[in-house]
Amino acid sequence: MALHKVWEIVPKKTRAINGQSLSPAMRVVVTTNNYTNNPFNSTSLEQVIEAYKRFYNFDYRKCGCMPIDFDFRPLD
Repeated sequence: MALHKVWEIVPKKTRAINGQSLSPAMRVVVTTNNYTNNPFNSTSLEQVIEAYKRFYNFDYRKCGCMPIDFDFRPLD
């Protein structure tokens, strides 16, 4: 049985790099496929990246984002 965890992820500040814009208003809720203490670990990061791409057409990698650019909290 797989465990899941739900996260709210919020950018800490406004950022604009390489034609990409990120702001604290761009919140996403992500359900990770594994129960973890950090949604930015190697197994869950892709889900965070996909959520920002899907909801905001924001390219996490192109902007050069790092986990320290975000606040996150578990919702479950």
